[in-house]
Amino acid sequence: MNFRLLTVAGLALALAGCTTVGPARNAVESRWNGQPAGTFFAKFGPPQADVESGQNTIYSWKGGYTKRKVPAQYAEGVDGKKGKRIAPARTEFLSCSVQLTVSSDYTIRSIKVLGDRKSATGASWCDEFLGGDAK
Repeated sequence: MNFRLLTVAGLALALAGCTTVGPARNAVESRWNGQPAGTFFAKFGPPQADVESGQNTIYSWKGGYTKRKVPAQYAEGVDGKKGKRIAPARTEFLSCSVQLTVSSDYTIRSIKVLGDRKSATGASWCDEFLGGDAK
């Protein structure tokens, strides 16, 4: 009987630990974990879909549509001049897709980036668009 009680208590503690907000892995998580979901949706628009999952709701959101022009790249020529073109100019079409897990009190418990594009400078489009300052 004591073994069962200890097992149930251990499982309850383990499950209680699952609902806490974990450490942020990127700018989007550090900005939005623990924040009200209403603030997110008011700033960036409504979700595309939602699914109930126990006491949480999982929202699918996509937005931040824009385009970025990437200039042509050239090899270095003699005397600092442009050499042969190694990559043509192009236009990238950007958007961000995330999945938000929101608790029953409408607080964002986790936000996971599903679709994103990294830039040559290092920051991804979702980090730039959603991970901005807390204004």
